Amino acid sequence: MELKGKTALVTGGAQRVGRAMVLGLAKAGANVVINYHSSSEQAMETAGEAEALGVQAMPVQADVSDVEQVRRMADQVFERFETVHVLVNNASIFKQTPFPTVDFTDWHRVTGILINGSYYCSSVFAPGMLKYGQGVIVNIVDLSAWEPWPNFSAHSVGKAALLALTRQLALELAPKIRVNAIAPGPVLPPLDYSPERIARTAKKTLLDRWGTPEDIVKALMFLIDSDYITGQTIIVDGGELYGHRKREAG
Repeated sequence: MELKGKTALVTGGAQRVGRAMVLGLAKAGANVVINYHSSSEQAMETAGEAEALGVQAMPVQADVSDVEQVRRMADQVFERFETVHVLVNNASIFKQTPFPTVDFTDWHRVTGILINGSYYCSSVFAPGMLKYGQGVIVNIVDLSAWEPWPNFSAHSVGKAALLALTRQLALELAPKIRVNAIAPGPVLPPLDYSPERIARTAKKTLLDRWGTPEDIVKALMFLIDSDYITGQTIIVDGGELYGHRKREAG
């Protein structure tokens, strides 16, 4: 798909990797919708940077785990733009959810954003893509979709479900809408990572280094441009998935 003049929406697009994808789409000529939940200041700043690249940018507040807020967001977007041609389901919240537990609040919050939010957004914006005749949905997963992470049960299950949703929507929406996923590895350290943990994480990859958000942007552009790829996942992790095999077999 040629992006110039099209409209792309990135959930959780105000900061970190979401922001990088918004600006990458803007550089390619797409008007951008920046969904955010609470990061209003960052969303406005990202919108300003996108507009400086010569496109329109629209920050929209919505909790994607709430279907009524997603519908209101869509109404606002459709008032300004004809349709959304590219949807990136990026929104997530990184919270520990140890198991077993007696408090299910965080479980519902994390899975609500990852699973329900991606399902709601895809369902609300897909009809416009179908009417237009083409569209692209890209879901952002990570390595926890294949392997469990200790104390992150909701995150791991949510990302695995989002991977399954990628395949299901590719089937349901073919041939007009292509649906793929990107699985980032270590491309941007969490704010609470110590220098020691950053170095240790780098050593877990086959390339012995961190990537950058731009590596995810490149994968996103590839999937948008590649008209014969759907239902697939690109892992952008420097080989972290297999890094534990660097020194020992079995």
